[in-house]
Amino acid sequence: MSDKHYDALPKAHTTYANIIKSLLPIGDHSKVGKDALPQATYFVDDLHIDQGNLNDYRKICGFADNGKIPITYFAVLSQALQMNMMVKEAFPFTMLGLVHVDNSVTQYRPIGERETVNMSVTFANLRDHTQGQQFDFVTTVKSQDDIIWEGVSTYLARGKKPESTGDKSKPRPVNVKPMVDEKGVHNIFEVPEDIGRRYAFVSGDFNLIHLHPLSARAFGFPKAIAHGMWSKAKCLGMMGVLPDACTVNVSFKLPIFLPSEVELIAEPISKLKTAEDSCHFGLYSAKNDKPHLAGLVKLLSDDK
Repeated sequence: MSDKHYDALPKAHTTYANIIKSLLPIGDHSKVGKDALPQATYFVDDLHIDQGNLNDYRKICGFADNGKIPITYFAVLSQALQMNMMVKEAFPFTMLGLVHVDNSVTQYRPIGERETVNMSVTFANLRDHTQGQQFDFVTTVKSQDDIIWEGVSTYLARGKKPESTGDKSKPRPVNVKPMVDEKGVHNIFEVPEDIGRRYAFVSGDFNLIHLHPLSARAFGFPKAIAHGMWSKAKCLGMMGVLPDACTVNVSFKLPIFLPSEVELIAEPISKLKTAEDSCHFGLYSAKNDKPHLAGLVKLLSDDK
């Protein structure tokens, strides 16, 4: 087990060298192959929220300044630890070859912006996929010994089809655009060309596919694409006040090429009365209705 403890989150400028390293295969491959992930957990023992960064995050994603941490914010903060883990550990994949395909965040109670918490990130659940392999980053946020927030980010490492004959994850079906009644959310909005650069400075995610058309073309994209976690957060910011304790799951579908006009369709949050209820939402191209993400909000059951 390789554990590392930080006094604070690594800063973007101190980890920029790690971003450059991500252009190359990473890690000591003599220690781990593509059938195993590093046994590593990285911690921030006393995480104090940077109020300036939090305010910038609220503004760029559309969250209210209400004294509480937006439900997606810890997922963004955890990426600094994730990036360091992929570079410093014997990680078997190339960082910039990864595709963020799913994200789940669970908030067990409202979290105040002035709270001091501790955060941990670990690798989990390496499995075969018809297009390569998938794995998870699992993030846990605690106050004292109580878990108050959890997140799972699932990534696809494209590669040769696995030779194993066991169960494999399959490509997810493209969702059909839902109908929504007058109590739901229907919003068409512009995603500007510079949103990738602006969000990178807030989130610390300087993946080159998000920054400029020229750097995106080097990785096979005709234009820069928006960050998936920005699009998830933007949808939630537009949907209004979420329940105090809930889970928000999102599957990322087709990329948002910048600039774009997109359409959010969401069922009303107010329909959530019990743990059996769910609120579906989706983000689509306003031009051709193709899906960019499909999401689901659920209340936590009373025994959580």
